[in-house]
Amino acid sequence: MTTQTENRKSILKRGALLAGTAILGIGLAAGIADSALMQNHNAIAQPIQLSGAQTALPSFADLVDKVKPAVVSVRVKTQVAADNDGQSLDDIPPQLRRFFREYGESRGPNRPQPRQGMSQGSGFFVSQDGYVVTNNHVVENAVEVQLVTDTGKTLDAKVVGTDPRTDLALLKVKDSGNYPYVQLADAKARIGDWVLAIGNPFGLGGTVTAGIVSAQGRDIGSGPYDDFIQIDAPINRGNSGGPTFNQKGEVVGVNTAIYSPSGGNVGIAFAIPASTVRQVVDSLKKDGSVARGFIGVQIQPVTTEMADAIGLKEARGALVAEAQGDGPAAKAGIRRGDTITAVNGEAIKDARELSRKIATFAPGTKTTITVFREGKSRDVTFEVGRQPAA
Repeated sequence: MTTQTENRKSILKRGALLAGTAILGIGLAAGIADSALMQNHNAIAQPIQLSGAQTALPSFADLVDKVKPAVVSVRVKTQVAADNDGQSLDDIPPQLRRFFREYGESRGPNRPQPRQGMSQGSGFFVSQDGYVVTNNHVVENAVEVQLVTDTGKTLDAKVVGTDPRTDLALLKVKDSGNYPYVQLADAKARIGDWVLAIGNPFGLGGTVTAGIVSAQGRDIGSGPYDDFIQIDAPINRGNSGGPTFNQKGEVVGVNTAIYSPSGGNVGIAFAIPASTVRQVVDSLKKDGSVARGFIGVQIQPVTTEMADAIGLKEARGALVAEAQGDGPAAKAGIRRGDTITAVNGEAIKDARELSRKIATFAPGTKTTITVFREGKSRDVTFEVGRQPAA
């Protein structure tokens, strides 16, 4: 019992000593004595200073001031023909639509009227004389198109041409003038690059969001030429057709889709790369449509099992499942079971890459295709045809 009491007294003495030391420390820190403790106090009292590399966060303010005037909101009045049940005639063969319309007209003034609607999206000027890029799905079935600038001015525009396969459209302002515009980037965006998106989400107009390029070459099943840039900048409904900029103020992509299992933004968006936009815009401006190369084959990926079976060293290229009898490839001797491994000497990774490569050729272009057949490679040269209309 005596021992426990002594131990308790000893502990209390040590506690008092520590408390006294703490009090002494406070007194010294107040300037009573020790200079070393005074220096420590001063160090603690001053704000924490970090290096510039640690504190510098990206500001897009100057970039926004530079490019925002070239971005517009796109307002579209649409009209879709309706049959006698008030339904669209678009799914009826063209040669029969006239009969359905005439039948509706014969029923008098109570016949169903064409359905009208409104859609909104985004776009941006790509030339000083008023050419504007947006998405095809924004202006699909358009009967009237208006653009609203960053200053609130409304401009009437017309649809120059559309390309459903890449979901791009080219508009032209009806009034002449000098419009602020932006350039399409020559360099491909890199994964990890900072990017800035500007658009018209939910009809709000002039909204800026930022993020990084999170992936490249995404295939989301929207078409045969899917090659999307994936970005993590928040993109929402109404951003379609709007630009994604790099830090130089160049357009690296056109926002066209979001991954949204819940219907809202989850930070995964997809943009059409600038290289595709440039090619399509040039064609639409020149001809109002896009003429793509065509060789007339149905192709499929080469799996590891297929490569082993036919003697390829690795699973690459595109396997010809069928060569259309009247197509350029079949006429040149390419047949079912061939594996296309290169175009004009450039190796082909897979079937998707072959489709995109051939599509970039103008009809009539002389092309050399390398095929692997019966354990040997051979070159076949012929002229690329014109891809049939969608």
